[in-house]
Parts: sequence; C-alpha cells; structure tokens
Amino acid sequence: MALGVGTVRNLLSRTLVKRSLASHGWLGLFSGALLYLICLSGAVVVFSHFLMRWEQPAVPEFEQMPAASLDRAYRDMLAAAPDISGDALLMLPQRDAPRSYAVSTAGAWFLNEDGSRAGDIDRPWSDMLTDLHLHLHLPHKVGLVLVSGFGAILCALILSGFLSHPGLIRDAFRWRRGGSLRLEQVDLHNRLGVWATPFHLMIGVTGAYFGIAALMTTLIAGVFFGGDRDAAIAAIHGAPPALEQPIAPAAVGSALHRLAEVAPAAEPFYIAIEDVNTPEQYIIIGGRHHDRLIYGEQYRFDTSGNYLGKAGYTDGPAGQQAIFATYRLHFGQFGGVGVLFLYAGLGLALSVVAVSGVNVWLHRRKNRDALNNVWVAIVWGAPLAMAVPALGSVASVLNPTALFWFVMLGSMALAQRVDDPQCSRRFLQRLTAAVLVVAVALHVWRFGVYAIAAPAVLGVNVTLLMLALLLAFPARRGEPLNQACPV
Repeated sequence: MALGVGTVRNLLSRTLVKRSLASHGWLGLFSGALLYLICLSGAVVVFSHFLMRWEQPAVPEFEQMPAASLDRAYRDMLAAAPDISGDALLMLPQRDAPRSYAVSTAGAWFLNEDGSRAGDIDRPWSDMLTDLHLHLHLPHKVGLVLVSGFGAILCALILSGFLSHPGLIRDAFRWRRGGSLRLEQVDLHNRLGVWATPFHLMIGVTGAYFGIAALMTTLIAGVFFGGDRDAAIAAIHGAPPALEQPIAPAAVGSALHRLAEVAPAAEPFYIAIEDVNTPEQYIIIGGRHHDRLIYGEQYRFDTSGNYLGKAGYTDGPAGQQAIFATYRLHFGQFGGVGVLFLYAGLGLALSVVAVSGVNVWLHRRKNRDALNNVWVAIVWGAPLAMAVPALGSVASVLNPTALFWFVMLGSMALAQRVDDPQCSRRFLQRLTAAVLVVAVALHVWRFGVYAIAAPAVLGVNVTLLMLALLLAFPARRGEPLNQACPV
C-alpha cells in the first residue's frame, strides 16, 4: 500500500524531531560543563575594565594625556631598555578606562599624566577570569580553538533545540512552576533559550570566529588569492608599509599632532610602535570612531611622524568591517555601562540555559549517583572558585589560576562526601557569599579611601556585596528550610 504525501511528511517530521532531540541532548551533555564556565566567566569579563581598576585602585586616573607626555613615556622606555625589540604599546586613557600604560618586551607599567612611570601592572584576578573565558586556562592557541569550537557548538545547540521542539515559539511564555522539578527546568531552559536566541546566536558566531580566524584566512587565500596567505592577510588587515629609515626614536608626539589634522573625527586610544629599533619601524595610532562598530581604524606614520595612510577599516569592504566589529560586538564594548549590564544579564541567562539543559537530562535518569554530586559542585563551585582568587589578589598571594582549580576540585570532593545536592548547593552558596564579603572588607582595609573614592571601584564593591546577599539568602522553593545537612 503506497504511503500518502502527508503520511510521509509526518513520518519525516517525527523522525527529524526524534533525531534532533537526541543530538541536542548529547551535545548539551558533552558541552554543558565547559559551556557553563565559558558563559559564566563571560558575564563577568564584560566588566573587566572595572575589575582591573578594583584590583589597583590607587593608580592615577585621567581622561586626557598630552602628546608631549606620550612622547616622554616612549623615550623613557627606550632609555630604560635601549635594546628592546618587537613591538611597543602605549595605551591612552579612555572614558571607560581612564588610565594610561606602556607595554614592551621590557615590561608593563602604568603612566602618570606627565608620562612618567607610575607603577607596574598587577591584575592577577581579572587576568585569570579573562583567561578562563578566552582559553579555559589552557595554552592560549589550544584554548582559543577549543573555546571557539564551543561557539560553533552553541550555534548547533540552538538550531537542534528549535528543530527538536516544534512548539517552542508557541509556548514562549509557559513556565510550569510549583510542580515537577523536571518540567520546571524544561520550561526554564526553553523559555530563556527562545527569548535570548538573537543574542545567543551572535555570541556563538562571534565567539567561533576568534579561533577559526586563521583557518578562514587560509580559505580566503585559497579561494581569492591563489593560496597566497600574505596577500590575504594584507587584504584583510592592510599591508605593512615598506620603509628604509635611519634607526631613531619614533616621533610619537608628532604623529599624534598629524593625526588631528588628517582625521579630526578619530579619537586616539592606543599607539603601537611596530618593529622597534629597525629601519622598518613605523607607528600605528588606533583611532576610535564612535559612529562605527569597528574596534578602531589604524592610522600609520613613519618614524618621523609623517602620515603614510590608514588600514581602511572605516570605509573598506563590508566583510572587512564586519571582521573588525567582532570584538566589540562579542564583549559589548559599545553603548556604555547599560550595554555591559545587558550583556551580563544575557550571559547569565545563557549560563542558566546550559545548567538547566543538564538538569533536565539528570532528572530523566532513574537513579542518582556521583554525577549528580559533581554537577552541583560545578554549578555552585564555579562562582566560589571565581571569587576566592579575589582574596589572593587583595592579599597579593597565591596563583589565581591554581587557586581556581583547587577550589573546583575541592567543591567536587565536598559534594561527593556530603552526597546531598541540596545541602552542597546551600553550603557553596553561603561560602561564596562569605568570601565576597571578606574580599570587600580586605579591599577597604588595604586601600582605604581608594576603595570608595572612584565611583567605578565603589561600584564593584557594592556589586560584590549585593551578590553576597543574594547568595546568602536565595529564594528557595520546594525544599524544607530546617533540613539537617552535614555542612
């Protein structure tokens, strides 16, 4: 008997839904823990400028720096290490990061407004959090590729999630609370997944790009440039100028004055001296254009400060502009503090989606074992492990990365010993709250007025205390408050 077209379509539809659901579950289980760490740390890292200021609140802050001061800063760098090579960087103060610093093979230090040296850069906690988000504390090349791979996995999870739930849009505002914990987690997972889909896709696509940029360059070279990678890189990033000059200190101040003439709309925010102490040395001034989403235009000058041209990111092909908008789009570096809080909230929502997806899978199992204990330790041990290194930063002791993973492993061992996910969760929440309060207290004790003088630093301390309050007294449902726990 022949099957009708409608019957075949229904069979294919049921098969597609079943297979998509299976692939979605396996992908989610495989990526859940690491995806959670990436998303949770990402929600924090959007405030990295503020965390850096919190770690070193006594650093001089100002929003403008004269060209003569930057000239002095570079000449002092050369005087302290006349044989430096490679590239050197002078970062100018900005509205959201009102500090200036210098970086070269000789070291990294902050600058005073007059260009003199203000003290070494030392931000172990914020660097640890950034490294967790970008590289999962792995060797940078390996970690970047892995994290970018999770960006691609996130896109696959979103697609398979929509295919495996035909009624997802229809039930966008359905949340069954107060009954089955599994159904509550299903609705939470699906609702947050639907509401924030545009953001999640953008984060997945831009995150995937960072690690596959080298592969994309190779593909572009093969398709458009006959396999010539140098030509492809030059087309994307702009070819470096071909120069032969006497070796001399770069005229940083002259280049800044010239930039004001050739590009008055550009707001300079960094100066890079490429190929220091070589005849090919040249100056790049990064200019921000607030009407564009690109990270910045590169204006190039020779050693004497003569203008050579720009890379063309502001008016180049659309694809080139899209590539150089990736960073700001991924980290919310546009639109001010409001956008940062929006990104943090959506990043936390994505963390909840990752957690609830694994929770649904765990609730479907008929038995409870060590995996349940390990999972609650990952979910609630991660905030603790991210908070504890803040104590080390304030006290200037211990390696923050080693401390992070020590706390994570300790949380898993504790949860396994307690063997009660609810008790483990409550204990880890309260311990994290206590750590945050102690971190703020130590910060105020060590830095005194600097801990409250700058609104950005005070804001971090207030936020940490608010998080501590939320963790110490979370809204609890469906569990007895007088439950006896061994911890």
